[in-house]
Amino acid sequence: MEIPKLQIGNLIAEIPIVQGGMGVRVSLSSLAAAVANEGGIGTISAVMLGDINIHRNDYERISREALAAEIRKAKNLTSGLLAINVMGALSNVYDLIKTAIQEGIKILFFGAGLPTKLPSVVEDPTVNLVPIISSARAGSLILRHWDERYGRTADGLVLEGPLAGGHLGFTEEQLNHIDDYSLERLLPEVLESIKFFEDKYGKKIPVVVGGGIYDGKDIAKMLALGASGIQMGTRFVCTEECDVSPEFKQAYIDCKEEDIIIVKSPVGLPGRAIKNKFLEDVENNGNGKIKCHYKCLSICKIEKSKYCIAKALINSFSGDVDHGLIFCGKNAYRVNKILSVKELINELVQELKQHLSPN
Repeated sequence: MEIPKLQIGNLIAEIPIVQGGMGVRVSLSSLAAAVANEGGIGTISAVMLGDINIHRNDYERISREALAAEIRKAKNLTSGLLAINVMGALSNVYDLIKTAIQEGIKILFFGAGLPTKLPSVVEDPTVNLVPIISSARAGSLILRHWDERYGRTADGLVLEGPLAGGHLGFTEEQLNHIDDYSLERLLPEVLESIKFFEDKYGKKIPVVVGGGIYDGKDIAKMLALGASGIQMGTRFVCTEECDVSPEFKQAYIDCKEEDIIIVKSPVGLPGRAIKNKFLEDVENNGNGKIKCHYKCLSICKIEKSKYCIAKALINSFSGDVDHGLIFCGKNAYRVNKILSVKELINELVQELKQHLSPN
């Protein structure tokens, strides 16, 4: 069967696969461009780019310049669809958004916070705004606010379920009842909640789902339930084009299912990561005093933190996994080899074709 395409605004991806924006520095220009070249949407994470060992006065400038450089690198490698992923919790989130738009980015994924001000920051109608949500309630709140205040609606939504990697939009209590918040349950609620806004604005609001999607069979299942596409992060970590260290990738390949745990992040949110020496040391050594020369995250609870999450994530990216945090999705333990992006997407597409409903 023919693979359905994914349309966001007036942009059309040949395959319904969005590569998730993974920070810190997991999804940079090399990975994003490779995915875009295969017909998907490649995403650059805007989180903590540039030199971390700088003073607060220089942090915002350097991070803007580093993001611009990554976008330019990606554009030199592909003519396909590129996006950026930003976190609402970033202290300079709107500066990064403006930088990305100046560099020609036309798809913006916004997570880790409600983007209530986003339409006032991005006035260019050719830039597609796609909030990341974890419930129909959150999606409705955003769309209602945009409708009433700005007279516009979203160009798409990403629904992230509780099996995703990194920071999660669920409470610890909800994660203890994970089946109650599965994508299979959440997606129909979201699709129903957006109908009013689709009718009012005379356009489809595509819903892309992510979190725990591993193979083509999973993709076919989500499309059959009404998703317009899927977001995948974990599978792309163990690709040749992903810029993380070999040690980071090996941690995925070596981990077992029981090694994947929920941790409490310094930002006050639960996150999913691989249990390692770093997390054991954090647990055993108690609270330590952290000096923050710049406040990269507006919600970081520095006074209560046991470690700097930016530094811990960069350590793993660089190869020092014994002193680093390794975020991952629930199915990371299933990854057993490193592929090229082309090989991975070919595999996913073939599986998807096998499982697409003839109807």
